Amino acid sequence: MIDKIALVASLVMPFWNIPLIIRIIKRRSSDDISIYWAVGIWLCLLAMLPSALKSDFIVWKAFAIGNLFMFTIVFLVTLLFHKKK
Repeated sequence: MIDKIALVASLVMPFWNIPLIIRIIKRRSSDDISIYWAVGIWLCLLAMLPSALKSDFIVWKAFAIGNLFMFTIVFLVTLLFHKKK
């Protein structure tokens, strides 16, 4: 039962990026988000992916794949709407 709850949580958690994506698009600005932070998070998620894909633990796989997918959208939207100074 604990693993089922964890699996559901690992699938749902990455979708909490959606409000951030919507806010950036509505405001047409991501100036309040550091590009360095976004790059750092995205690179860390990318570096964790091979471990997740190799693992037999489905919760870790689901979390890593879902989080990388959703944060890639955050990352791209952040880059797209970041004003050059």
